[in-house]
Amino acid sequence: MTQLLKTKLGWLRILGFLEGTTLLLLVFVGVPLKYIWDSPALVKSLGPVHGAIFILFVINAFSVAIEQKWEFKTTTWKVLVACFIPFGTFYIDSKILSKVEEE
Repeated sequence: MTQLLKTKLGWLRILGFLEGTTLLLLVFVGVPLKYIWDSPALVKSLGPVHGAIFILFVINAFSVAIEQKWEFKTTTWKVLVACFIPFGTFYIDSKILSKVEEE
């Protein structure tokens, strides 16, 4: 874990995990609580946290893309689209990010 904190790619993987986890909590727990049981507390508290992590993920994704010299049309867009899809960041981590070698 401490190795991940030392690189931009490591931070991207951590942010991807956090972004994916908060998205799943919002979609599968917060939204049903808000609209079925009329309890918006989780969405009100977790929504801004998810938003901040989302923004950090996108900024870090561009930073890693520049550092790794990714082509937008082959890699970068996949990483960016993944953060909009439930389970997307976990998939992208296993298929792309975990296989990228640090320069």
